[in-house]
Amino acid sequence: MAGGWRSSGCRAVTVLLTGAAGFIGFHTALALLARGERVVGLDCINDYYDVRLKEARLALLGEQKGFTFHRVDIADRAAVSAVMAAHPEVTAVVHLAAQAGVRFSMIDPYAYVASNVMGHVVMLEAARGLRGIQHFVYASSSSVYGANSKMPFAETDRVDTPLSLYAATKRADELMSYAYAHLYGIPQTGLRFFTVYGAWGRPDMAYFSFADSIMAGRPITLYDGGALRRDFTYIDDIVGGVLGCLDRPPLSEEGQRVLNIGNNLSESVSTLVDLLEQSLGRKAIRVSAPRPAADVLETCADVDAIGALAGFSPSTPLSVGIPRFSSWFKGWRGKTFI
Repeated sequence: MAGGWRSSGCRAVTVLLTGAAGFIGFHTALALLARGERVVGLDCINDYYDVRLKEARLALLGEQKGFTFHRVDIADRAAVSAVMAAHPEVTAVVHLAAQAGVRFSMIDPYAYVASNVMGHVVMLEAARGLRGIQHFVYASSSSVYGANSKMPFAETDRVDTPLSLYAATKRADELMSYAYAHLYGIPQTGLRFFTVYGAWGRPDMAYFSFADSIMAGRPITLYDGGALRRDFTYIDDIVGGVLGCLDRPPLSEEGQRVLNIGNNLSESVSTLVDLLEQSLGRKAIRVSAPRPAADVLETCADVDAIGALAGFSPSTPLSVGIPRFSSWFKGWRGKTFI
């Protein structure tokens, strides 16, 4: 029985990974492949940001032994069912595909309902149809904490005050997963990611767009003068946490859990810009603007639970991670197609 697979450091052999062309998905796929597992990647490669970056990630994954890719929209039930029928050997799902971005959810809310709500249900149903399913790990977000002001955010805090539709869809995912774990015995772990950054990152995120503007000599907008604070978490630390949790599914009597995965340190956006200036070798043109209604003042993750479970202990400070990102970014920006 799926729910009886106990937390003993077991590893899946074939992992179905959605969002394989995305930032976290790409790095997670590389890590899984590096330790000898097979990865079946899914992604619709939408144009929310430059598809050339997604295609470049996929090109690198395609060079790895054990990687198979299907261009599929996770909200397309028939297409996902066809993939599952072609890969009955899948024993674990890492579901990272989603429509990302807090502010864009005010522009196209339907995209968030389609991908984050319908897509999550489709993947849960796909997992339910796998006879050998051992663990279903999925991406939630620190955005679910919404208007909470207590720091750091803990998994036991209330999460019923979302400040964006994006946050509301991620909380909906957690609730649907709870129901599926209860009804069908699918061991599940939801991971509340806190401001992930690093090489091969997302161009819509602040650190990436700031870097691009700094190099181009364009002004950057800092809300409340850069006083907003975020729990910036480097991608290598995140991937270690994802794999550590994947290897340790909930006990059968627990069924499911939700965990924070962050750096446990809140730093100002101004500090982020300072580090970008230093590592890029250029000064930013800073413009201040009022904080948008969808943006929270501060985020910080309590990571005691994931630390106790998987030994998660983030080790990359912003002062190290940003220079690493900047080194990659300068190389990427220098390519002829960017």
